[in-house]
Amino acid sequence: MPQLWITLLATLLVFFAPGPSVSTQPHAIPGSGMALVANIPMPGPPVRFDYQSFNPATGLLYISHMNASHLVVFNVRTRKVVANLPGFSSVHGVFVVPRLHRIYASATGEHQVLAVDTRTLKIIGRAGPIDYPDGIAYAPRQNRVFVSDEHGGVDAVINARTNRLITKIPLGGGAGNTVYDPSTGNILVAVHHLDQLVTIDPARAVITHRLYLPGIADPHGIALDNAAHLAFIAGESNHSLAVVNLTTMKMLGKYEVGDDPDVLAFDPGLQRLYVAAESGTVAIFHLTGTRLARIGTLQMPHAHTVSIDPSTHLVYFPLQDVHGHPILRILRPLAQASARRTR
Repeated sequence: MPQLWITLLATLLVFFAPGPSVSTQPHAIPGSGMALVANIPMPGPPVRFDYQSFNPATGLLYISHMNASHLVVFNVRTRKVVANLPGFSSVHGVFVVPRLHRIYASATGEHQVLAVDTRTLKIIGRAGPIDYPDGIAYAPRQNRVFVSDEHGGVDAVINARTNRLITKIPLGGGAGNTVYDPSTGNILVAVHHLDQLVTIDPARAVITHRLYLPGIADPHGIALDNAAHLAFIAGESNHSLAVVNLTTMKMLGKYEVGDDPDVLAFDPGLQRLYVAAESGTVAIFHLTGTRLARIGTLQMPHAHTVSIDPSTHLVYFPLQDVHGHPILRILRPLAQASARRTR
């Protein structure tokens, strides 16, 4: 067998290995611009994960193990699971608010959003009912939590002080992800069926602007480049990605990604965008100005959720079933990666 094929086979065997795999010289993954750092075993059965939320101050990554109804707390510094918290029925969204010492998690099976104290890891509040709570955002000035109700077609608003549901904002379509834009202080929501990005005033809890996203079918996942005031929005029904200027509220470009894109993550230090899809395809881009250039593509089973540590640039992919076990796959961007333009 030629040496090239032997090397490639060895790389693939390491890439799909289920157990811990840590190396001081990470294994490059062909065609991706990434290298494998570690596969960390995760607790619980080999079932679906969903959103993640990272606290850079503590190095704790909060991962929703959706079909296990557990919230996993992972220390990225020690690479160990700190806790595996039960009682989060069909948990989808998770969002940490360090200033409040709170984690908010959407217990979709109970139609509620749960508030957790980060110091005790105890549930201290419940808000609802919300039909199908999914993505979560926090508006600091108003001390309010905003929750995508994917099936109910609203964005639900919770008082973070009292953990009480305040109101529900009708969107006119299914709610995709909900994020807070620190540049304007507004909440942004992707709206299915209408193919829009909606802007919400968090103080008045009203929609202030609707931007139609041509060619983006059922927009869902959102990531922001806060410095450049750009939004990246994935269309889950036609494997598409939009770049939007949030100052002018204009769509600047459209790109192709994997089938059924879900969660996005942006690394501001490296100007890298990761678009994870239900198909297991992860599209990786480099941002130059307002244009994206494709660096490479990853293919991993169930790789639809992604998170990054901006200080180390490590990328985290919880994978539900690799050889019968759930793992957390940690990847590192390669220092040198060739990029090819894609439009």
